[in-house]
Amino acid sequence: MKYIIWILFIATIGSIITGFVIDAEYSQKLIGFGTIGLFFIVFPLFSYYRWKDKKLKDYMLTQENLDKMRENQKRNKY
Repeated sequence: MKYIIWILFIATIGSIITGFVIDAEYSQKLIGFGTIGLFFIVFPLFSYYRWKDKKLKDYMLTQENLDKMRENQKRNKY
């Protein structure tokens, strides 16, 4: 999955750069397809890949997590 994301990322960035560099009728389409591919394919795949084994509860501000943060601040206070 990691390599697929890298290949798609390089392809979309390559498409955007190619669209800026070449002077052809379809250069704006290359830029557009590269941008769409980046935001609708690469970023969601990357987000899924990074979050697939994580617990969402660890990142939410619940009362339990707030209490833990306050205890850590009291212990680490100089």
